Amino acid sequence: MYHKFGNMDKLIKHTEYKELVENIGSIFQNARSNVISAVNTEMLKAYWEIGRNVVEFEQGGKLKAEYGKQLLKNLSKDLKLRYGKGFSRSNLSYMRQFYIKYPKSETVSHKLTWSHYFELLKVDNELEREFYEKQTIIENWTVRELKRQKKTGLFHRLAISKDKNKVLELSKKGQIIKSEKDLTKDPYVFEFLGLPEKEIYSESNLEKAIINNIQSFLLELGKGFAFIGRQQRITLNNRHYFVDLVFYHIKLKCYVLIDLKIGEVEHEHIGQMKLYLGYYEREVNEETDNKPIGIILSQAKDDIMVEYAMLNDNSKLIVSKYQLYLPDINELKMKVKEIIDK
Repeated sequence: MYHKFGNMDKLIKHTEYKELVENIGSIFQNARSNVISAVNTEMLKAYWEIGRNVVEFEQGGKLKAEYGKQLLKNLSKDLKLRYGKGFSRSNLSYMRQFYIKYPKSETVSHKLTWSHYFELLKVDNELEREFYEKQTIIENWTVRELKRQKKTGLFHRLAISKDKNKVLELSKKGQIIKSEKDLTKDPYVFEFLGLPEKEIYSESNLEKAIINNIQSFLLELGKGFAFIGRQQRITLNNRHYFVDLVFYHIKLKCYVLIDLKIGEVEHEHIGQMKLYLGYYEREVNEETDNKPIGIILSQAKDDIMVEYAMLNDNSKLIVSKYQLYLPDINELKMKVKEIIDK
């Protein structure tokens, strides 16, 4: 008997046994994921069909708007009596909107949950809604992340740096990172830091708060960033310089250097970033790395000064503003409307 257990101990330690455990675990996880995915698909189909039935009933009876509200109220009451929770008037209203906004069931992505669509249906503007839908799929956002990006006006912050055709493309395809220009947001929003208003902060305070909220900061930067470190030292002629934050962008295959500035960006800050970029290109880059990108984030900037400071410059340098609190969404919407109207 002891001999048998001894053999079993050897077997458990054996690589093939470990692979067996891994394979069984993988099969189980895949099966569970498939079940969740299948349930989600069926729920989306069901909610879309419920919405279709409500709309067709309204149209068939030519109900006026006020009767439509009463219909949902009655439906909610009767369906809850029969089937329990899930049929509140609010839910039924969103199911109705689900069908109206997505009249072709093939356009509904089963990569998203009903909770995602519940949030998307709150966006009235079609271009904006299409963008958030595409971006949620591309970035694999959770519902919480989707809510945050809507709240901070991501679509509008990206759109105000583009022309009309680019805005339309943004809404249809989402934000696809192809070059350093695609990283630009103006402003970046750091409301997740939770810093109280009307207090004075140093650059080190801001940097520390970002490190403590690095996951949210990466979400604000966008997909593809890997954090390398903070206060990365550069030594030239026995003099030390420190880059506030260093990342590596996996898709662009390059280092991204970020400097944080309290107040307005000055021309010497731009010169300093060019120094950092030059050093990384010559001393840090491997053969497979592309030219590094520099991002200076400041609370304010003089666009004309920045234009002259970077005139005829071929370095990949971005100067953007950041806000510690939520932007004025209505103001951003007006700017995007002006671009589209042109």
